[in-house]
Amino acid sequence: MPNNKVLHRQTTLSLLFTISLITISFLPISSSLAEKTSIPQPSDAPLQLDLLNKPRNSVITANTIEPKQLTIPSLWRAKENTENKLLDNWLAFPASNKESARVDLLVNQQIWSLLDYLERYDFVNRLGSAVRKDNYNVRVFNYQQELLAAYTCNFSTSPALCNIQMNAQNKLGWRRSL
Repeated sequence: MPNNKVLHRQTTLSLLFTISLITISFLPISSSLAEKTSIPQPSDAPLQLDLLNKPRNSVITANTIEPKQLTIPSLWRAKENTENKLLDNWLAFPASNKESARVDLLVNQQIWSLLDYLERYDFVNRLGSAVRKDNYNVRVFNYQQELLAAYTCNFSTSPALCNIQMNAQNKLGWRRSL
């Protein structure tokens, strides 16, 4: 009987901890905190799927090969090692006068939908961290051009201040937008 009480108490504490984490994730970030850290919002530029087949200027895709040096940002290793089924392709845009450098990741919607919130967050964090060293921000899309997540950084600070925004739908059907 005492074992059942301990197990029940552990289950209850785990459940309360999970509910607390979920509740915290839905709280808005204070605007004064956002102003102090000044992490930029994700780019509002539209996803340009046409560039996947015909990249122009200095746009880089998963099919772009740099013959003389490593192509920046380098996502091929991540795709081949761990993200082969989830990460379908990407468009990398170098910095311009108007915008910071960014990578638009295209994910397989079927695989993405199988992942829970933490697995999606982990994916965005790993790939955002991989391109952060080259001063790129990340946006994650499906082929329906829905923005699923973003990893943005303020590269003018040292170390860079970064933020992950997720377009999450929990099991209750509540939707939190970016």
